[in-house]
Amino acid sequence: MTNVPATGASLRGAVDLSSLVNRPAGPAGAPSGGGAPAAGGTVTIPSLIVEGTDTNFGEILELSKTVPVIVDLWADWCEPCKQLTPILEKLIAEAGGRFVLVTVDVDSNPQLSQAFQAQSIPTVAAVIAGQPVQLFSGAIPEAQVREVFERVLELAAQHSVTGTATAMDADADTAAVAVEPPAEPELSPQHQAAYDAIERGDYETAIAEYKMAIARDPADRMAVAGLAQVSLLARLQGKSLDDIRSAAASTPDDLAAQLLVADLDISGGHVEDAFDRLLGLFQGQDADGKNTIRERLVELFEIVGVDDPRVPPTRARLAALLY
Repeated sequence: MTNVPATGASLRGAVDLSSLVNRPAGPAGAPSGGGAPAAGGTVTIPSLIVEGTDTNFGEILELSKTVPVIVDLWADWCEPCKQLTPILEKLIAEAGGRFVLVTVDVDSNPQLSQAFQAQSIPTVAAVIAGQPVQLFSGAIPEAQVREVFERVLELAAQHSVTGTATAMDADADTAAVAVEPPAEPELSPQHQAAYDAIERGDYETAIAEYKMAIARDPADRMAVAGLAQVSLLARLQGKSLDDIRSAAASTPDDLAAQLLVADLDISGGHVEDAFDRLLGLFQGQDADGKNTIRERLVELFEIVGVDDPRVPPTRARLAALLY
């Protein structure tokens, strides 16, 4: 379990970036990582193979709104990495700018290693429209990597990420990202006020602003997701992570304690743990308790992102328990 505290920065982007703990994204509630993804176009960057670091990954997230990003987590001492990375580089070169490869040295960038939950290396992931997607671990044959890349393109197309990248220097192997991000849509007054409040750590004001936006337009999905995120932040604000976990462990039947530790799991990217915890409590609750769990799960679905592949099976399990 993570011990990284939740912050506004760690959850902005409808955790669509929940696993990218402590990484800056876009305004709270923005789908697909903070803004409407670009529907195509071309970006010019120093190289199609980029060195990703704990400090420049925000720029890479922006880049992923135009072109899908493949992330290769590796280390100098890792022999399988030395087999896989050349395959990735070859396929990136062949793709003609339809992908960008970001290499991450896990020893030098512990935050990114944790964010992508790299249990072993090499680990390969993708980032599409600001959303992390786990792909595979270990060195696999080139033919299988090609198949994975094709699936990434299909997923990217579903999110309207169909642009290409052009390298300034085709001979460069690695470079720091220096890309002009796609223009963000102008925020409504309520969304801007909520975003500013989150930056100040004033979560109650952000909640009020999102509620106002929803009252004006119940179909405002950005506001619904933003409200779910900032409500979680408000529940965790000022609380000791150790105390939250100790209370949940010592009082397994205390619904409030279990709800709070589920929030903590979500904030650290442990989505399945949070979902399983709440579903496991469901049968032992009275009608009010069951409704509380249902409402919290619906809220957590918004935080994770309703298109996240972990949400539909959990929603189905909840429906089975309800009916």
